[in-house]
Amino acid sequence: MRRLALLAVLFAGPAPTQAPGAPFTVAETGRSYRQLQEAVDAIGDGAGTIRIAPGVHRDCAVQERGTVSFVAAQPGAVVFDRMVCESKAALVLRGRGARVDGIVFRNLEVADGNGAGIRIEKGNLDVANSMFLDSQSGILSANDPAGRISIDHSTFAGLGKDPTGNGAHGMYIGDYGSLRVTNSRFERGTGGHYLKNRAARVEILNNSFDDTRGRTTNYMIDLSNGATGRIAGNEFVQGREKDNYSTMIAVSPEGVQNSSEGLVVENNGARLAPGAERTTFLGAWSNEPMVIRGNRLGVGIAERGRRYL
Repeated sequence: MRRLALLAVLFAGPAPTQAPGAPFTVAETGRSYRQLQEAVDAIGDGAGTIRIAPGVHRDCAVQERGTVSFVAAQPGAVVFDRMVCESKAALVLRGRGARVDGIVFRNLEVADGNGAGIRIEKGNLDVANSMFLDSQSGILSANDPAGRISIDHSTFAGLGKDPTGNGAHGMYIGDYGSLRVTNSRFERGTGGHYLKNRAARVEILNNSFDDTRGRTTNYMIDLSNGATGRIAGNEFVQGREKDNYSTMIAVSPEGVQNSSEGLVVENNGARLAPGAERTTFLGAWSNEPMVIRGNRLGVGIAERGRRYL
């Protein structure tokens, strides 16, 4: 028995370094850190996973290099609250890539009105099982035409709030290569668009856009400069407290920079909340052929409207 115990010690490897009150652990080394930035810096230009202990964390970090996964040890129990880096976001990401899983971001505001849970400036981003609550923006991106962004099983609620009256949206994706949003929920908007996108290709599938408790909101989906891809299997409810109730989905309202030819909008459901104004399901500002089919539209919703530049 003693020999077996000795072998277990010999082959167990070095014990993790766990400082008291150190909630951020780099999984590959077992080392723990009191501040998230220290854990990010420890990964450096490599690839690693930071496991985050449950709790409310008044912390933030900037990723300059490498590929980092930010993972809640207990999904839904890790909360980043109020603290932002660089007057931008709780996580400012400009490395090769990042993954965020199981984290709640809330109460994030900055002076210019664009405080976010995640600011992605470069590289690929995968987000899953996360929540973005009661902030100015959930996810805000810069431009990286070679990059891709994927969001799955996440919630965006109480977003768009801007003390200056300008700016923020629930999600705002700049000139990225592609955006994929699946199985996610958008609700209780406080201004702007629920999902604003400039990426050239989109897949927006099986999501819920519930505007019944929205205030001064605009479009549910804004493809600002056009996009190809699919918008399918989503459910839309338009509320009555709108700043702009003209259409639920807008294509190229800010000019045609990306082709929307062949964009497929199919098998979605849409209805109006009691007291909501009549609207159009899809408004296009370009004269490009799109595939609009199989959508279930409630009373007071026209299928499409066309506006020519």
